[in-house]
Amino acid sequence: MTTRSTYHHGDLRQAVLAAALDVIAAEGPGALSLRDLARRAGVSHAAPAHHFKDRTGLLTAVAAEGYDLLAGALAGTPELRERGVRYVRFAVEHPAHFQVMFRPELLRADDPALLAAKERASAELRAGVAGLEDVPDAREAGIAAWSLAHGFATLLLTRNVTEALGGRDPEECFRSLAGLLFAERHPREESGDTPGGAEKGREGI
Repeated sequence: MTTRSTYHHGDLRQAVLAAALDVIAAEGPGALSLRDLARRAGVSHAAPAHHFKDRTGLLTAVAAEGYDLLAGALAGTPELRERGVRYVRFAVEHPAHFQVMFRPELLRADDPALLAAKERASAELRAGVAGLEDVPDAREAGIAAWSLAHGFATLLLTRNVTEALGGRDPEECFRSLAGLLFAERHPREESGDTPGGAEKGREGI
């Protein structure tokens, strides 16, 4: 175990965050304890409180980091379907962040770092919808697309679709689902219908 003397000022915060992510991934956010995290990081029991104040502050920092990672994962992907794929990939690669980010009851909602990170991620999600054509309501299209990607990612992480996938690559499966539910709207458009879908876009978080 790493001792306190090995930490620089900035390293302690990341060490506690890393320990928190391990606990969340294994046992869920309800298992977090600042005292236990201090033990895992090899620091005094008061050290985590110096950086995060309390458990809510720590979870808020985890969520803010998660939104920043999500924004980075979505950036530079103009095609909407691939943004959805990257959303699913983010959830698989960062399951602990994903567990915390969408649990507002666990977080300090007015935290400036959290708000800024959420806005960066939201901007990337909105950018995916902005390029769609013939969408009556971009906001609803974004919600529909976000619901598809988030729902699939959640089912994947909770192993509720393992059997249904039958060994298929989850990302390829998501691409197929997105096309099935959103892309096949052209015949209806030609007949005068205007569904509110979009290929799979997404709006704000």
